[in-house]
Amino acid sequence: MVRVPTGRARYDDLRRHVGGAAQHHRRTLAWTAARPVGRPRPIIAGRPIDGGLPTSADVTLRQLRYFAVLGEELNYRRAAEKLFITQPALSTAIKQLEHQTGVTLLRRNTRGVTLTESGAAFLPTAVEALRAVDMAIADLIASTKRNRSVRLGYLIGTGADVLFRLVRYFEAAYPEIRVEPREFDFSDPTAGLGDGTTEVAIIRPPVDLPEHRMLILDAEDWVACLPRDHRFAHRTEVAIAELLDDPIVVAPGSAGRWRDYWMAMDARDGTPPTIAAVAATYEEETTTVARGLGISFTSEASARLYNRQGIVYVPIIDRRRNYTALAWHPGRLSNDADSLIRQVRDEWSFEDGQSPERPATFF
Repeated sequence: MVRVPTGRARYDDLRRHVGGAAQHHRRTLAWTAARPVGRPRPIIAGRPIDGGLPTSADVTLRQLRYFAVLGEELNYRRAAEKLFITQPALSTAIKQLEHQTGVTLLRRNTRGVTLTESGAAFLPTAVEALRAVDMAIADLIASTKRNRSVRLGYLIGTGADVLFRLVRYFEAAYPEIRVEPREFDFSDPTAGLGDGTTEVAIIRPPVDLPEHRMLILDAEDWVACLPRDHRFAHRTEVAIAELLDDPIVVAPGSAGRWRDYWMAMDARDGTPPTIAAVAATYEEETTTVARGLGISFTSEASARLYNRQGIVYVPIIDRRRNYTALAWHPGRLSNDADSLIRQVRDEWSFEDGQSPERPATFF
């Protein structure tokens, strides 16, 4: 137990502390005045005692996080709500950050807030720094826990058999590490990799993540999901060109190039499709098709999992096979997530006997 001094003892302690600090300060100032030109300036609490540029010690993680959220939202009210603070508190923190760095990061006007050129350049760096800190803390906590975990995302309907096999074999090899699966719908085909919610994910490429890598685990043919009374419902196969004029059920716009891929945009010669409806799940997609509002393109695995009354699946003969893959960002892996990837790379039975690692934009 630490004893807090009181009375005379406390007074003597304070006098010794203040006297010592004053002597240290006089020595420091004397050394600073005598130092040759070009010698490094002494640093106290992150700032040179004789003035100069601020250092990272002046900026807090809280300020960086506030700036990152405001830079993404570009709206004080929404950013404050997301951070669970008041707008004045957010405004004060941002002004302090700008004052400490000497850089204007945001422009404020009656129409809202915008990033300056410096702010726009700094935003991705700040976000990456925060992610690195969060990952370091997560690794620290995980290393002290008996039961560690890996956050694994997977796209709805994507290789359920692949998911079960991967998790079962990994947890058997690493019983001290628990895999935490999380399902994502079509609005985020990166399955949490895009915003860092997950460390690794089972996806269907291509996705808008050029810095991510992936191991291709499986390949399947395209199939058309058609209403039962469709003109081609009786067919055993169909060519993609035969279906391009049909209204199509598509993923949300946030799906990016993944949405374009499953609309077969590469086969349309620049002609936009007729969109029947937007669906974020297979349940929504197949329900819309069963109502006769449009068709959709999907994979063999999805046809097995989501067979229902009112629809038929017909193989498409002239499309390259689509892939199921395990994806990750090489610079954002915890040790446990890296173990999962190495285990899959070493133990998985790939079609060609090798582990074909490719960019996550590949298809």
